[in-house]
Amino acid sequence: MNAKKTNRIATGVIYFLVGIVILLLVGILGNILVSGIPHLSWHFLSSASSSFEAGGGIRDQLFNSLYLLLLTLIISLPIALGAAIYLAEYAPDNWFTQLIRTTIEILSSLPSIVVGLFGYLLFVVQFGLGFSILAGALALTFFNLPTLTSNIEEAIKGVPQTQREAGWALGLSNWKTIHGIVLPAALPGIITGVILSAGRVFGEAAALIYTAGQSGSTVDYSNWNMFSPTSFLNIMRPAETLAVHIWKVNTEGIIPDVNVVSAATSALLVIVVIIFNFGARALGNLIYKRLTAAKIK
Repeated sequence: MNAKKTNRIATGVIYFLVGIVILLLVGILGNILVSGIPHLSWHFLSSASSSFEAGGGIRDQLFNSLYLLLLTLIISLPIALGAAIYLAEYAPDNWFTQLIRTTIEILSSLPSIVVGLFGYLLFVVQFGLGFSILAGALALTFFNLPTLTSNIEEAIKGVPQTQREAGWALGLSNWKTIHGIVLPAALPGIITGVILSAGRVFGEAAALIYTAGQSGSTVDYSNWNMFSPTSFLNIMRPAETLAVHIWKVNTEGIIPDVNVVSAATSALLVIVVIIFNFGARALGNLIYKRLTAAKIK
């Protein structure tokens, strides 16, 4: 068999396998969206959930998911960015650095249920935070930090060495070269890493069952005092998210329209993740253009 024929066969096999993956993805997403979108309405999005009667919504669960995601990124992104900069630009190649990388790999492979139990024992019980948004965000930080750190590190390492050398040739210090040249050039990869990790966080359920809780408190969206027990901004209140809500209504739900609520919530979860992905990528492109005066192709 000659090389050209072998190449055509190999290319055909690769296209076939990629096609299978695309079909599976389209099938899964299509089934979720087709089953759930017809049941989405403004009433469903803006009304509170119901425990016994039909016609409830997911207003609080949607807000809790977005709030938890924002709080988790606020906590984890600076830590991950600092760790990634150290590993990519400053860390020497020795046993200590290898230990850090091994630890990151181990943490990234931990099952989310283990992270949830760890968060429950440490934050909920030991620190006395109870089932709260803060406990959930801290647990998700442990869940999110390894992946986010690795993605940002790879993005920084992907910047050509010539750009660093150009900064040094202009007399810039190492730190000024990093934050003025390397980080703007690595921004698209950093944004991608944030998007990937945010998608995992937004759809997480197991870790939040034991930390943020499976029920929500009475929330007043007109109360902006975050120290008030009824404020929607209070980080010490329990908070049921969309993913936890899907799990709960399918396992413990006794409402008559449980299938409708489950399908519509699942569709909304997928739609929000898609919107977030495209929105974050557009924002990253805009920031990259402003910082580098260039466009992402």
